[in-house]
Amino acid sequence: MPLTITSPTYFHVLQNLSLILLAVFFAPFCTGFAISSTLISPFTKTSKHIKHHRQWRQKSSSTFKPRTVLVTGVGMSKGLALARAFHRAGHNVIGADFEPYLIPVSGHFSLSISKFYRLSKPTGSVGTATYIRDLLSIISEEKVELWVSCSGVASALEDGEAAEVVLKESKCVPIQFGVTLTETLHEKDSFISNTRKLGLNVPITHLVTSETEALHSLYPTSPRLEKPLSPRERHKYIMKPVEMDDSTRADMTLLPLPTLKETELHIRRLNPTPFRPFVLQQFISGPEYCTHSLILRGKVKCFVACPSSDFLMRCVALPTTSALSLSMQRYTSIYAEKTGKNMTGHFSLDFLVPEHIARRAKNMFGVSEDEVRDIMKYLYPIECNPRAHTAVVLFSDESEDLASSYLSILPSHEPAGITNGHRDTTHIVVPKPSVPGYYWISHDIVALFFLPMLALVRGEIDIGKLLGKWVEFLGHVLFWREGTWEIWDPWPWWWSCVGYWPAMFAVRLWERRWWSRCNVSTGKLFGC
Repeated sequence: MPLTITSPTYFHVLQNLSLILLAVFFAPFCTGFAISSTLISPFTKTSKHIKHHRQWRQKSSSTFKPRTVLVTGVGMSKGLALARAFHRAGHNVIGADFEPYLIPVSGHFSLSISKFYRLSKPTGSVGTATYIRDLLSIISEEKVELWVSCSGVASALEDGEAAEVVLKESKCVPIQFGVTLTETLHEKDSFISNTRKLGLNVPITHLVTSETEALHSLYPTSPRLEKPLSPRERHKYIMKPVEMDDSTRADMTLLPLPTLKETELHIRRLNPTPFRPFVLQQFISGPEYCTHSLILRGKVKCFVACPSSDFLMRCVALPTTSALSLSMQRYTSIYAEKTGKNMTGHFSLDFLVPEHIARRAKNMFGVSEDEVRDIMKYLYPIECNPRAHTAVVLFSDESEDLASSYLSILPSHEPAGITNGHRDTTHIVVPKPSVPGYYWISHDIVALFFLPMLALVRGEIDIGKLLGKWVEFLGHVLFWREGTWEIWDPWPWWWSCVGYWPAMFAVRLWERRWWSRCNVSTGKLFGC
């Protein structure tokens, strides 16, 4: 179980120290592996393809025009994946990101990036002015034509503000929603309200700013009256913070609890206020799915859906021709079309789907438009991320098509469909079904190898479950792809393992700022 704020201090100290020592122990192996990859890479099929393709496009193709693309957020796997896609397609990639405590992020070391810039992080005292000035300076100096924003959860609104300024004061085209749309989609209550106005299916959702409001929403009539429960009362809800709150974001308690007193105590602990609002959202019993899509002027250009969880560290794409994936894609397309041509950016939805519908729809292929629309009625979007999703790593085999889709928004972009035989960019780009899934080995080696050993010692699992976890880990290593490592570009992965994370753990230890969970793909530690 993750540590909490009430866990003994020595547990937090031990957690950080053990992970630092683990990184030190594996540093020689990681270094040797990165050096071996660099030496072997020139002889591999992938590296030869990238080299020859870039040379062909830049020197031999009469229709190709190399573009200069700025990708921010390259310290996250999603930003790095997009930078690599543009590089593989023959373009000049400029990388930028925040580097807290001056610790370089993993993308800083990528061979796909011709130049890296450190950005000033927006703060409450400084605001976004310095950050926007940094972006405009990079765009001007490097003659950037396209800015692809890969926001973190804490900087989406700042990127929305920056996008409006960039669009107004430069010729660069930002792939980022403006402030108003970003804010509407980012906040859970306003997203649900806006989705309902568009005529799309949503779960029952209540905004609550006090304990009284929460209880009234859970018990529309007095819970002390002995009378049959209404249909509204029979719903179960999950209470989630509207704004980012690491301490409560993983709380999946179903409300109301068996007794009124238990419910009151739980809500009092969460402490909803007008300055700390929550939403009560209808619980749908069934699997959760997440999507990633690129929207250009109200049209979906790239789409993928995959099974999700509250802490996604493994990505497996749904079959793109399944009724379940097609219904989510159709839902996204309708949302974008109804929002209008000013919708340009990354759009990621989280859906809950009733168990029986999900089980049937993911195994349905060759379905009609009517069947897709019928399944759409059972999709319940629970929140929206108006930013790139980690699932973009699933497009790694579609790099050229992915890059071409982004660049199609630029004027005088090369004619569709002529580039090395690739698809017409009017079609939606989806991942190839060639990879079982993506994982992050530095997460799995802890979660599936060492922690099960600890659980066995503590008597929490038996030897059978331990071996099961080890077999799962071995399956990922042998058959899945690592989300950061590429044989032609191994140094971001190397630095993440031996430099970035040990440094971040050391900082938390020094500042005594304890954390509960670590997301290797985004470089984020979640506070207790």
